[in-house]
Amino acid sequence: MNRKALHKISYGLYVVTSRKKDGFNGQIANTVFQTTSEPATIAVSVNKQNFTHEFIQESNVFAVSVLSKNTPLKFIGHFGFKSGRDIDKFEGINYKVGRTGAPIVLDNAVAYLEAEVIKEVDAGTHTIFIGKVVDAEVLTDEGPMTYSYYHEVKRGIVPKAAPTYIKEEGKGGGKMAKYRCTVCGYTYDPGKGDPESGIPPGTSFEELPDDWVCPVCGATKDQIEKVE
Repeated sequence: MNRKALHKISYGLYVVTSRKKDGFNGQIANTVFQTTSEPATIAVSVNKQNFTHEFIQESNVFAVSVLSKNTPLKFIGHFGFKSGRDIDKFEGINYKVGRTGAPIVLDNAVAYLEAEVIKEVDAGTHTIFIGKVVDAEVLTDEGPMTYSYYHEVKRGIVPKAAPTYIKEEGKGGGKMAKYRCTVCGYTYDPGKGDPESGIPPGTSFEELPDDWVCPVCGATKDQIEKVE
């Protein structure tokens, strides 16, 4: 079976959030979809090991912020490669509390939806939460980010806890070697540089400043290895 065929399925990129007592948490997800139109329902697939999973199961509510195609990698990494068990993901983030009591991320969002869980589907490593939409709003006319754009243009990678994760083998070649983050899998391509960190195209890994960090998860240079 050629598992790369799965990459041809279209996805977006979202921040899925929920509440648990007085606490908030959220994560990056690319498996959010509408299930019915009347009543309006949506579903999200969440890894059972993710902290957000606990929040949704306890409160039975969740919110989805649809991300703009111009969302910075660092923002995606903040919600996608760091755990709410270790940090407060909402510190310094622009958000509001919605009708369900769930936090709604407004930074880099083009729209949001709030839902109350009406059904859970056990999908092995993941749970699919189906929710009735109780509120929704379009925030800007900016285009939403697709997973394809994120992967090809933003040079993003998929968290291992994501339902769409497929292990990819490294490939060498090219005039300058590429380097991969051992923490999150981000690949530094000298041909593209790291514009969001002010690193122009054509900058080799060796020429990066000593204080440069992975733009996705914040790993330091000694945690980046050469792609063989």
